[in-house]
Amino acid sequence: MKKIVLSLVACFLLGGALYAQVDTTAAAAAAMAVNPPKPKKKKYDLSKRANDHFLLQLGYTNWTNLPDSVKTGNLPRSINAYFMLDFPFKSNQKLSAALGLGIGSDHMMLDKNLNFVNVRATGAKLPFNDTSRFDVKKTKLSTAYLEVPVELRFVSDPEHSDKSFKVAIGFKAGTMIKASTRTKVIQSGGDYLLKESTKRYFNTTRIVGTARVGVGHFTLFGTYQFTKLLKDGVGPEIKPYTIGLSFGGL
Repeated sequence: MKKIVLSLVACFLLGGALYAQVDTTAAAAAAMAVNPPKPKKKKYDLSKRANDHFLLQLGYTNWTNLPDSVKTGNLPRSINAYFMLDFPFKSNQKLSAALGLGIGSDHMMLDKNLNFVNVRATGAKLPFNDTSRFDVKKTKLSTAYLEVPVELRFVSDPEHSDKSFKVAIGFKAGTMIKASTRTKVIQSGGDYLLKESTKRYFNTTRIVGTARVGVGHFTLFGTYQFTKLLKDGVGPEIKPYTIGLSFGGL
């Protein structure tokens, strides 16, 4: 009789253990179905990549908020060169932040009928059509800045960024190095070139929004200057903008 009772108890305990095991396995499977494990993110080898550590830009530049008396001519342009450091995000290596240093310059060609911008004037306002000194054939107004560009970047294939689709948005902050005019003056004894330079009328700090999109080493870029080109009250509230082509290397 004891043997029968012990056998029944053993069967009962074994059945309970098997049921608990099956129940636990089923619960685990159900939990995995509801919350499947996240796939592991791909790790890229970025040790040999080229990701726009050097940027050279050439673009067409224009001014907003120009009065009717001020007209640009020929081909106004912007030439920029930057060296940048790129820092990929650990959570997503397709994204990175970049910080750099370089030179940005704008070269605005002015219509010859307006004569020239007299940056050496002594009045309260910058004259854009000063005809009191001499006759002018053409004038170029150039500004140059030491700039710090900052970008948030995306590249579709981080290991081969020199062949991949890429997008970048950011801004650059700069301080003016030089503002100058280069003017061809007409006179009876022969034409000559007049160069003048002063930062008196210009806002020496500028903040510019930037964007780039393209494939590989070449991207289209656009910029818009949030700060005014000139100081308050000395002339039109000019804000330059540029569209052009970037070459990225290294």
